[in-house]
Amino acid sequence: MRFWCSALEVPWTWAWRAYPGVWVASLAIAVPYLRARRRARGMRIEPLDAADAAAERRQVWLFLAGVAAFWVASDWPLGVLGAGYLASAHMVQFMLYTLVAAPLMVMGVPEPMARKILARLRLYRFMTRLTKPVAAGLVFNGCLVATHSPWAVDTLRANQFGSFVMDVVWLVSGVLVWLPICSPLIEHRLRAYPGKMVYLFLALGVVPAVPAGFLTFASFPLYATYELAPRFYGLDAATDQQTAGLIMKLGGIPIVWGTIIAMMLRWADESRRSSPAGPLSRR
Repeated sequence: MRFWCSALEVPWTWAWRAYPGVWVASLAIAVPYLRARRRARGMRIEPLDAADAAAERRQVWLFLAGVAAFWVASDWPLGVLGAGYLASAHMVQFMLYTLVAAPLMVMGVPEPMARKILARLRLYRFMTRLTKPVAAGLVFNGCLVATHSPWAVDTLRANQFGSFVMDVVWLVSGVLVWLPICSPLIEHRLRAYPGKMVYLFLALGVVPAVPAGFLTFASFPLYATYELAPRFYGLDAATDQQTAGLIMKLGGIPIVWGTIIAMMLRWADESRRSSPAGPLSRR
C-alpha cells in the first residue's frame, strides 16, 4: 500500500487502490478548520442574525467543497492516472488544485481565523509582501513552469514523496495567486475592480498559455513518464500531451472569464448605486 499516488509500472486497471496519505491530508485540512469554527461559535456572546449566520454557513460549505476538490484531484483514480499514466490527467489535477480547490478554500476562511493563523506562524509581514500582485503572479507562474518541466515531472512523479511535494506546491501556489482577488484580509486584496480583472487575466489567462502552447505544438513527447507508461486504452503519448496542453490553455477559461464577468457586473452595480441620482429620479 502506498500513502500517495505515484507512477506505477503496471498496466492500468479500474481496481481500486487505497492511498491513506490522501485521506489523512484531507482530514488534516478539514478537521482543524471545523474545530476552529466550532470554537469560535462557542466563544460568541450574542447569536448571529440570519444574514450573518447564512454567510457563515456559506463559508463552511465553500471550504469543504475546496477540500473535496483537493481529495478528488489527489486520490484514485485521477491521482493515479495523473501520476503515471496520462499527461492530460496530470493537467486536470493541476487545474483542480489551482482553479477550484484553492479559491474555494480561500473564500471559506473567515478574517479572524486568517489573522490568527498568520500571527501564530509569524507570517503576516511575509504574506503582505507575497500577496502583492506582481509577486503572487510571478511565484504562481514560476511554480507552474517549474512543475511542468520534463525534469520535474519525470523526477517527482517517480516516487510518492516527490509526487506529494508537487501536489502541495500546486495547492499552495494556487492559494497564493487567488489572495489578491479574494483574501480574507482586506489589506491583501486589490481594491479596484479594473486592477483585479487585469491581474486575473494576466496571471491565470495569458502567462499559462505559453507553456500550454509548448505542450500542444511539440512534435515529440516531452515527458518520459507518460511516453513510457502502459498505454491507457490505446491513447498514444503525443495525443495525450496535446490534450494536456489544450486543457491548460482552455480549461481555465470558464473560471477566469466567469470571475472577470462577475466582477464587471458587481463593479457596474456598485458604480450605479454610488452615482448621484439624476434629475428624473428626484422627481
